Amino acid sequence: MVENEYGFYETAYGEGGKRYALWAARMAVSQNTGVPWIMCEQFDAPDPVIDTCNSFYCDQFKSLSPNKPKIWTENWPGWYKTFGGRDPHRPPEDVAFSVARFFQKGGSLQNYYMYHGGTNFGRTSGGPFITTSYDYNAPIDEYGLARCPKWGHLKELHRSIKLCEHALVNSEPKVLSLGPLQEADVYEDASGVCAAFISNMDDKNDKMVEFRNMSYYLPSWSVSILPDCKNVAFNTAKVGSQTSTVEMIPTDLQPSTNLPNKDLKGLQWDVFVEKAGIWADANFSINGLVDHINTTKDTTDYLWYTTSLLVDETEGFTRNGSSPILIVESKGHALHVFVNQKLQASAFGNATVSPFIFRSPISLKAGKNEIALLSMTAGLQNAGAFYEWTGAGPTQVRIEGLKNGTVNMSSYKWTNRIGLQGENLRIYDSIGLNGVNWVSTSEPPKEQPLTWYKAELNPPPGDEPIGLDMIHMGKGLAWLNGQEIGRYWPRKCSKHEECVQQCDYRGKFSPDKCSTGCGEPSQRWYHVPRSWFKPSGNVLVIFEEIGGDPTSIQFSRRKISSVCSHISEDHPSFDFEHFQKDGAGDYNNKATVSLKCQKNTQISAVKFASFGNPVGTCGSYAQGECHDPSSISIVKKVCLNKTECALELTKDNFDMELCPGSVKKLAVEVVCT
Repeated sequence: MVENEYGFYETAYGEGGKRYALWAARMAVSQNTGVPWIMCEQFDAPDPVIDTCNSFYCDQFKSLSPNKPKIWTENWPGWYKTFGGRDPHRPPEDVAFSVARFFQKGGSLQNYYMYHGGTNFGRTSGGPFITTSYDYNAPIDEYGLARCPKWGHLKELHRSIKLCEHALVNSEPKVLSLGPLQEADVYEDASGVCAAFISNMDDKNDKMVEFRNMSYYLPSWSVSILPDCKNVAFNTAKVGSQTSTVEMIPTDLQPSTNLPNKDLKGLQWDVFVEKAGIWADANFSINGLVDHINTTKDTTDYLWYTTSLLVDETEGFTRNGSSPILIVESKGHALHVFVNQKLQASAFGNATVSPFIFRSPISLKAGKNEIALLSMTAGLQNAGAFYEWTGAGPTQVRIEGLKNGTVNMSSYKWTNRIGLQGENLRIYDSIGLNGVNWVSTSEPPKEQPLTWYKAELNPPPGDEPIGLDMIHMGKGLAWLNGQEIGRYWPRKCSKHEECVQQCDYRGKFSPDKCSTGCGEPSQRWYHVPRSWFKPSGNVLVIFEEIGGDPTSIQFSRRKISSVCSHISEDHPSFDFEHFQKDGAGDYNNKATVSLKCQKNTQISAVKFASFGNPVGTCGSYAQGECHDPSSISIVKKVCLNKTECALELTKDNFDMELCPGSVKKLAVEVVCT
């Protein structure tokens, strides 16, 4: 790949931007690698470089040349989270719709931007305020567990598209209009092999359409795939794969079994408190305020700015208790203010607007006062024209409410120190673990800023993935055995934001469409890979900036606690095996509920089962007016004490005469232990 999404910003550089894009393409091609080169979202990619699409939808994308394949390099199956932001979700029906439409309209190759969610360990987040979690609502989550039903639904989608392979690669599509927002794209070669995609792009109304003398029901905003131009193997809006309920099971931190003093009960902590301000020889002093990023070169999140202010004894506030106001204008991203070694207040920007203005009363005394600003970054700018010039840190500092009016301290002599003392000494790993005088205690201080905490632990029991629960901490960094877990910051999303209880998958998706988590922490748990743990003697190190309760820190085991399936008797039940064997697929008329627990667990209970017209969603199913009373006993007979099971909707299992004239459904929820 040559560049990525440079086309969005090329015009900002004028003619030089065009020359650069041409040079970059020619440079790559000149390497004679023997493989094609691509440029994502490059609207003037020169031959023979292939221009490609990055988006939620690429069905309408057209390459610059008809001789170039139609390639979708980034299909965004979700979106990233930001500290203080909502939790975005992209429905599986819509992801499947976008993929089916892409291949319906002649797509050659499609790639999920994130199929397996990730973690921004350490300080590797891809932009300002992006959380340590980069789960992205991907089909496989950050912890390695399948996100169901998204994973299963997309698996069935691609299985169905694969059945169309011969027709897709050996013929050009013929487009048939079936209505104002309905169409069929038919791929048929000279031998008669045929595949069709029938779509309903209406985002409100279901439709019945006629295709090749047969009637097809199309839910709104859906695509039906017909590998033989007759039978529906898959419809993007009909989710038949199971839904999983995932829980974070809390586990208290357990002291290491190889500690020298085993008579002590409970967890033992070592504590080290940083000095607020210049903790060693200054890096430099200068009149005025320097840019944060240009100074630290991104070697740390932290940069100290310190100066002093002389307060006359005749100032009124020293007698009457009124407080002056400190105002700091900052380009971002966060700031803690200390006066005479005491934390006064903090301020933060956000992912939308990084610059902010800090305004808060502060406590001053008569005489000399030390003003110390701890400026912090939370990820670097990741896109945009001239983004290398996007800075951070304070730009203006002034105090209001003094006898002689406002004091502008921006041009004062400021002394700077890069990073923290603990960072500099690497007290989070084996190299510098004993580089400071740790104070041992079973009752570590709480709500204390600039504090390092250390404890030796046993690994959590079991083999489930692990998250570190930091809900009771403020903001900072965490390490395990020298491996940096990353930034933690359980900053809450505003409860006044717009969130949904249930997402309508229909219509164009955007990152703001299906968000949850209003009023909740944007990230509570932080992924700790099991491979980072030792059998005992695991060293957990926490640096807390503003204050928290380390005794409430827990590990949590990520576990699938229950699985659900909800399927109707008219769900596409294409005979895949028959089709793959001799190309003659057909309905098998046996819609099937399939349930599967996590590895090393079994179905231990059936929480709900109803064949008829059940209502609700996974976790809140309820019987409808029509219900087969034998539903639970049938499911128990087939599924109990098994890791996985399958149950067909047939008269041998259920009373198919129920609810005459209506489409019957089976809803099941089981517990996995």
